[in-house]
Amino acid sequence: MIVIDGETVRRLLPMADAVELMRDTFRRYSGGRVVQPVRHMVRSPGGEVLAVMPAHVAAPEATAQPDAGYGLKTVLIKPDNAARGLPVHVGLVLVFDPDTGLPAALIDAAALTAIRTAAASAAATDALARPDATVLAVLGAGVQARSHLRAMGAVRPVKEVRVWNHRPASAHALADWARDQLDLDVTVADTVPAAVADADVICTVTAADEPVLSAAPVAEGAHINAVGSSFAHRRELAGDLVGRCAVFVDSRESARAEAGDLLLAAREGHFRIEAVRAEVGEVLGGHHPGRSSTGEITLFKSLGLAAQDVVSGFAVYQRAAAAGAGQRVELRGDGS
Repeated sequence: MIVIDGETVRRLLPMADAVELMRDTFRRYSGGRVVQPVRHMVRSPGGEVLAVMPAHVAAPEATAQPDAGYGLKTVLIKPDNAARGLPVHVGLVLVFDPDTGLPAALIDAAALTAIRTAAASAAATDALARPDATVLAVLGAGVQARSHLRAMGAVRPVKEVRVWNHRPASAHALADWARDQLDLDVTVADTVPAAVADADVICTVTAADEPVLSAAPVAEGAHINAVGSSFAHRRELAGDLVGRCAVFVDSRESARAEAGDLLLAAREGHFRIEAVRAEVGEVLGGHHPGRSSTGEITLFKSLGLAAQDVVSGFAVYQRAAAAGAGQRVELRGDGS
């Protein structure tokens, strides 16, 4: 088994490669090539959550790709870690050798999730946003904000970026990083409406429990990636905004169980969960047209798929094995 740390993950999985992997994973999921249950969660009285997400991913038909087989991700959400300067989401991705079933790789889940989540948003953006989209707004200033700034540039020619965060100092730090590392034209907005005004693509990557974005400031024709909320009782988007959108999801099953942005909008009468247009994999697979007009507001509600972790985990494992990267640990698997 190879143990692969976060630095190695980032080196072996460039964002452009990850976007293509996520396109393929969306198609495989919606094409019936994935078996995965809704994630299992254990909650503590103090608000910590342990989530376990297993999956089996089959290779596309008539191919024998190495990124197929069994794997799982387990993540512990530690809200107090933010004050410690540590990731709030910590955990591991484990993939198994497709032939022997022995553990093949144990991978830093925080690094892998940061890349694949933003890559999935980029794949959805490429499928749903207007081709001429150039103005990007990012609400939030954490790990996913940085990853999404990288990812959006992989699928659209971003010319202007506006960032907002409830802590202005964090927004300014993000802007400085983006100017230095990505050579982006970045403005720090004082308010959410100022950030999203006339934006072509909006990424919400906050830790909010209550809505930070309503319908009023969102321009016609915008595309939204709603990423920050992954629980049924939390949301970033107000119900009136969800009601204005053509809604796409990664998984209908997961959306019905966990998409607070959609479920709470439905509870308020703004939306019906049955009105989800399609899974992104159906759009990418050519089974749904996606955006219906240039003026339509499209929304990708991201919850994440265990299959995304498994596919990207296999890709990192294969690259680490080829490069001699990571730390090798012998597991005999015979009970001795």
